[in-house]
Amino acid sequence: MEKEILISVERIYRYYGDYCAVNNVSFNLSRGEVLGFLGPNGAGKSTTMQIICGVLTASAGRVNVAGHDIINDAKAAKAHLGFLPEQPPLYHDLTVDEYLTYTARLRGLQYRPAKSAVEYSKQRCGLTAVGHRLLRNLSKGYQQRTGIAQAIIHSPDVIVLDEPTIGLDPIQIREIRKLIRELGKDHGVILSTHILPEVQSVCDRVLIIDQGELVLDKEIENLGEARTTIKAAFRQPPDMAELTGIDGIDNVERLTDNCFLIDLAEDGKPLDRLVNQAVDANWGLYQLQPATDTLEETFTLLVSGRQSKKGGTS
Repeated sequence: MEKEILISVERIYRYYGDYCAVNNVSFNLSRGEVLGFLGPNGAGKSTTMQIICGVLTASAGRVNVAGHDIINDAKAAKAHLGFLPEQPPLYHDLTVDEYLTYTARLRGLQYRPAKSAVEYSKQRCGLTAVGHRLLRNLSKGYQQRTGIAQAIIHSPDVIVLDEPTIGLDPIQIREIRKLIRELGKDHGVILSTHILPEVQSVCDRVLIIDQGELVLDKEIENLGEARTTIKAAFRQPPDMAELTGIDGIDNVERLTDNCFLIDLAEDGKPLDRLVNQAVDANWGLYQLQPATDTLEETFTLLVSGRQSKKGGTS
């Protein structure tokens, strides 16, 4: 059965003057999927989230939410969106009930539907016992829960969460992650974070963004697949063409000036041929190890490799 696509992001860019904060990013989100949006600080995660939610306008490209263009049909598109920014938009002088009622009315719900929506969102987010309390008197964990409750108050198809567990203690983090997993069963969820265990524990798929560019789009379950890939480093590194010309080497990716990821064919002895060629050509092979495919290793290789290349050209 074909999955229902809730968000389609097509080749979006965002410039601040000459600086390109988001560079040609494209991806889809389906119903029932929790998508982890991962990257180092300043990678462009929050900017991308704000473009998707219509808070910022892309310099180029398109975003469709449930079939509605976020710019040309903004009202209809935003009706399908719930957004929790990094700083939850709370009014601390209101109680939880007052705040959620206010946000429900902002979403166009009339009195009776708004009352029902408040009770449902409180129950869903574990806020039933604190509805009468002022937001300023609640813990950070309960404030985050209230922020998520306002994001789902109108039962949107898509929920976008930007760093939802920042500043929480371990117990609160565990509770919020459980809530995100539950929300992912009925909605499409985008979780923007730079915390690796967050993505590993709650997401079905991961995107990695670095320096504004999307560098990985992969199912979480496929990150543990066995690979015939090695990481090799040379003191006198060869040209890429020399490596790809070795029989049995399927693909080569340069991580740094000296270090490469090399995909090996399963048949034959490409590793033996690589070592022999390195010795004969005096490449100075000093590192040769299997490349694991965990999220941490993938993230580190992609991001550190790109930063090294950037540093070498500046």
